Amino acid sequence: MKRKLYNAGIGLAISIALGSCVTPQTVVRTENKTVPATYVGKTDTTNLTSVNWKNYFSDATLVALIDTALSRNQELNITLQEIEIAKNEVRARKGEYLPFVNFGAGAGVEKTPRFTRSGAVEENLQVDGKSFPEPFTDYRAGLYASWELDVWKKLRNAKKAATLRYLASIEGKNFMVTNLVAEIANSYYELLALDNLLDIVQRNTQLQTDAFQIVKQQKEAAKVTQLAVNRFEAQLLNTKNLQYEIKQRIVETENRIHFLTGKFPTRINRNFNQFTDLKLDSIAAGIPSQLLSNRPDIRQAELQLAASKLDVKSARANFYPSFGITAGAGFQSFNAAYLIKPESMLYNLAGDLMAPLVNRNAIKAAYNSANARQLQSVYDYERSILNGYLEVLNQLAKVNNFAQSYTTKAQEVEILTQSISISNSLFTSARADYLEVLLTQREALESKMELIEIKLKQMNARVTIYKALGGGWN
Repeated sequence: MKRKLYNAGIGLAISIALGSCVTPQTVVRTENKTVPATYVGKTDTTNLTSVNWKNYFSDATLVALIDTALSRNQELNITLQEIEIAKNEVRARKGEYLPFVNFGAGAGVEKTPRFTRSGAVEENLQVDGKSFPEPFTDYRAGLYASWELDVWKKLRNAKKAATLRYLASIEGKNFMVTNLVAEIANSYYELLALDNLLDIVQRNTQLQTDAFQIVKQQKEAAKVTQLAVNRFEAQLLNTKNLQYEIKQRIVETENRIHFLTGKFPTRINRNFNQFTDLKLDSIAAGIPSQLLSNRPDIRQAELQLAASKLDVKSARANFYPSFGITAGAGFQSFNAAYLIKPESMLYNLAGDLMAPLVNRNAIKAAYNSANARQLQSVYDYERSILNGYLEVLNQLAKVNNFAQSYTTKAQEVEILTQSISISNSLFTSARADYLEVLLTQREALESKMELIEIKLKQMNARVTIYKALGGGWN
């Protein structure tokens, strides 16, 4: 009869364990890594990301600013601490599937009432011919161990996921470095462009001042009216006023660079005269598949995806029975002198099995959430690839279009610059109206400023294509 009950109990336990292993159905989606074969029909695999940023940017001042930012930028230093946090998370996860061994020691005292069973027994009890101590003292010392057997690899998968997230945090730092390098370079080129704009405005102010003096002389000679004088003076004041907005933008741009470099404001020494002469080398973009290995944000998304897949496995293991072992060994005695004798030794060893049976809602919710995050990671990875590819396409188009735009605008500037001299001469000889002179001056000024803006867009495209392809972090 006992044998039958034992067998029935074993069968029931197995049935319960097997029943608890049933996991809910989940949606599985495989990530799509497919990218077009080329960007614009070019199959050359040469890629400018192999060039270190110190060689890509030749300006010594810009290189020094980037170097400073990489060591002092606060946001980057915050990210480095997040990497340390992720590294410690790996250590914590690793420790979870290893045995825990603790040392314990203690002492206590207890007085048992005499008129009780325990008190009566202790009164007549002797140890080594001596009466049992009263009050009773207790000394103990030993090792205690516990170990959850990672049969379903729940803990190991959690540790692997933490490792992948640690690696992802490093890629996140690399992506931040690429953005930081690009932001400083763009801000520096903007600063040079603003210096050129200010120089153009100041030069045109001088030209218009000279023209204004001529108009006043002609007014005195009764060749023009006061209206012409007023119009020339108004345009001169308008041109003078432009410099104040540019000066404000210079201050703000310098301070933005100081913030990125983690320093309080000082003047940034630079040579702006060569800005318009900066050459743009041909862009070696390689092929789109190289983005998967070159761009830190894509690699980060890939690692996050791999970690989320392991999270699903760890969450699934919660439906299965868990196995644990506990053990202890040490000494316990009522007298410290007997503590290390063999008779005072004690030990224990136990194993347990635990399986969820009723009300598994929390486990199901955790599992469904892990699977949903895994799907999120799939979409995020695919989005990173698509975004990277489109960024490269946009910047390649910018490099090409702004190069042609700069050539066209430079021709316009040259023609309008010549027109200023022509209009002044015609006006002096009374063969041109003063409105033609004013219009020519204004158009020449606007075209020169537009030329600088186009040059800035060219330099921004050069910086951004380097970042878009995955350069700047190595």
